[in-house]
Amino acid sequence: MPVVITTPGYRYCHKVNHCLSASISALYTAKKPMVTTASSSGTPSNAGAFTTIKETVTFEKEIKKSKFIAIAGPISNEQSAHSFLNQVKDPRATHNCWAYKYRSNDDGEPSGTAGKPIHSAIVSSGLDRIMVVVIRYFGGIKLGTGGLVRAYGGVASECLRNAPTCLVKSKVPMGVEVPFDLLGVLYHQLQSFEVEDIKQDYDTGKDGTTMVSFKVEFDRSEKLEEAIKANCSRELVFYKH
Repeated sequence: MPVVITTPGYRYCHKVNHCLSASISALYTAKKPMVTTASSSGTPSNAGAFTTIKETVTFEKEIKKSKFIAIAGPISNEQSAHSFLNQVKDPRATHNCWAYKYRSNDDGEPSGTAGKPIHSAIVSSGLDRIMVVVIRYFGGIKLGTGGLVRAYGGVASECLRNAPTCLVKSKVPMGVEVPFDLLGVLYHQLQSFEVEDIKQDYDTGKDGTTMVSFKVEFDRSEKLEEAIKANCSRELVFYKH
C-alpha cells in the first residue's frame, strides 16, 4: 500500500480582482560523457500526483564475471540528479552508466547499450522523479551489444521492482478574503484539511478584512472551498494560482 506524501504544485486562478492578484503573486514568487536527451526539458513537470521511490535502493548481479550494481534513488530535478550521480558513482569502476526521465548516459559503453536500456526500465516501471545508476566492474569477458542491453536493462528493472514506493500529491496555493470575525471558523477548516504555509495579509484595501493564503493537496482544494463556504455562511472570494 503506497505511502502518501506531499509536495508543492500549481493550479489555475479564478475570480481574481486587480487589487488582490498582486498580493497573491507576491506570496508565491526561489572525461566528459555523451548524454542522450529524451526530452527538451531537464526539469520534471509538476503533475498533480505521481509515484516515486521512498529511498535509495541497490541491486547487484554478476554476469559473465562482470559485476553490475544498480542504484536507484528519488530526484526532484536535473540538479538533484547530478548530485545523486556524484554521491553513488565509483571512479574505480569500468563504467558508471545512468538514466533518468529526460537523459541517459552510456559512459564509454557502445552507444545505446547502457543508458537507453536503463531509461527503458524506468519508463516501464511507471515511476517518476527517479534516477538509476548502473556501475560495472569489467570481469574480462565481453558481453556483446545484445548482452550489454540485457545486462544494464535487467539489473535496472530488478532494482526498481524491489524498491519501496510512495504516492506524492502536489499542493496548490489558495487564498481567501475573509472578515476578521470569521478567522476562527476559517482556521478550524484549514486545520481539518491539514493545509500548509498559512499566511495573512491585512493590506486588502477593505476594512475588517484579511487575505489568508495557504497550500492544500490538489485533489482536496474543491472540498475545502465548499467546507469553508458552508461553515462561514457568507459569500467569500477564493483565489487559486
